Amino acid sequence: MAFLNNNKSKANIVMLKKSVFVLNSLVSKNIRAQYRNSTLGVVWTVLNPLLNMLVMALVFGQFFGRTMPNTDYPVYVLAGNTVFGLLRMTTTSGLTCMVENYDMLTKTRIPYYVFPVSHLLSAVVNFGFSFIALLIVMLIRIPNGVKFYWTMLMTIVPFLPALMLFSLGIALILATMYVRFRDIKHFYGVILTLWTYLTPLFYNDAILSPKVRYVMNFNPMYHYVKYFRDIVQSGIVPSLESHFIIYGCGIAALIIGLLAFGSQKKKFIMYI
Repeated sequence: MAFLNNNKSKANIVMLKKSVFVLNSLVSKNIRAQYRNSTLGVVWTVLNPLLNMLVMALVFGQFFGRTMPNTDYPVYVLAGNTVFGLLRMTTTSGLTCMVENYDMLTKTRIPYYVFPVSHLLSAVVNFGFSFIALLIVMLIRIPNGVKFYWTMLMTIVPFLPALMLFSLGIALILATMYVRFRDIKHFYGVILTLWTYLTPLFYNDAILSPKVRYVMNFNPMYHYVKYFRDIVQSGIVPSLESHFIIYGCGIAALIIGLLAFGSQKKKFIMYI
């Protein structure tokens, strides 16, 4: 019995090492694929959020910027997009990950969870570059009253793990659905656009009516964006309730995602 247990432990260690190797390879591949054949390459990971912020600040700044006189609008926009960008990238790329890696699914014996997790980690790398872009903008905007707060350290813990849990949970649900229903890719594109506008990324939620603000409380991304802006832009330590909300949403999404993914993973090969 001890011999069998020892062999099983060795097999598990080998599988773990293999999974880590494949995960590292997939993350590198995902990041390289984003900017393949581009002249600037990985520089775009910092340049993209800066250019998006510039466009949004120019387009919406004159109107929405006036509704928040004590807030630096470019930093406000970039902070919101940095958070939403992690969700967007994890879910849109994770949605098709099982179908796109069909050959590897059939030829390599590794846990299927490696594929959506690889897209989550790729999104986290991009989040890091976007955060660097945010710091650059904040440095530039210091003459306009922008300050750096110690609470920015909370972007690593506890904020980032909570957002990762939520994003991975949604990605697992979408990846499971896409294997059987390919139209979900187009539906989710519409839903993601709507979700973007329902989250105050470029406008101040204070301009909304009390009823709309109440409904917005049921949007998980509203709480993630608000939490991030509080610790980065305002130097506010979020309440215990805010921590419960972001981790509650993250854990709930992950549990649902794991249950959905786990119940269907044995059928993936058949439907792909």
